[in-house]
Amino acid sequence: MFRLLPTFALLTLALCSNRIFGAEPADHPRISWSGDWLTVRGGLLGGQELRIHYLEAYCRPHSTNRRWEQTVIPHRARILETDPAGARLVIEDTLADGVVVRHQIVAGKDEVDFQVVAHNPTTRPSDAHWAQPCIRVGPFAGFSDRSGDAYLPKCFIFLQGELVRLPTSHWATTALYTPGQVWCPNGISRDDVNPRPLSDQVPDNGLIGCFRADDQAIVATAWEPYQELFQGVAACIHSDFRVGGLAPGQTKNIHGKIYIVPADVDAILARYHHDFPEHVIHSE
Repeated sequence: MFRLLPTFALLTLALCSNRIFGAEPADHPRISWSGDWLTVRGGLLGGQELRIHYLEAYCRPHSTNRRWEQTVIPHRARILETDPAGARLVIEDTLADGVVVRHQIVAGKDEVDFQVVAHNPTTRPSDAHWAQPCIRVGPFAGFSDRSGDAYLPKCFIFLQGELVRLPTSHWATTALYTPGQVWCPNGISRDDVNPRPLSDQVPDNGLIGCFRADDQAIVATAWEPYQELFQGVAACIHSDFRVGGLAPGQTKNIHGKIYIVPADVDAILARYHHDFPEHVIHSE
């Protein structure tokens, strides 16, 4: 599922504080949350707000060919802690089956970090299998949230060792719901992803991103573990995180990032591999 971490990427990571972060914007990203929407402001967003439907949905397995309302597990969210400076907040989701998910979200100088703890306090197994943070990148890319496919050429994934802008080759067009595009990594059942057109191409890694309108900055996201990469219908990109179900009393930890960085592809790859070592295949 993932390619080798090249030596040049490690060197890039070691040098990035001098090469990139020296050009750090005057203000760091700041975060706020209300009504299931996480908003990021500042940094390299170019005066735009980055809005994330957080969380859009928790999902059951066997979702690929089933109607969406049968897949979604209802949940309610509340904010537990917030920082007036916009640097940190804590959200708690309670799912209809009793699962409790705590999200600690911290804004760094060029990223937003997510530490998620999912716990099943009940005596029944939970079908919470995966979840959707929906990042609305339209305004960042120079388009509206309802721009159709116009924003696609600003978005990218990695295939066969290369950054590939959307739409990719082998673009799927048929599914229970259209349009959109899903990329399923190795190790994940193709029966358990979004019911949108499913590509036959397997992504190299769990990173999906979007270039700013002037191509000088990138918003990108990754999660561990992750269920799918997804390009949606509301000028959005997803790295949807995996829960994998929860036995009675079970707790699982999940980690995510949104990067808001200069458009240096080698540097963002090195950063991603450093932050998600689970996604790197190490040579003998």
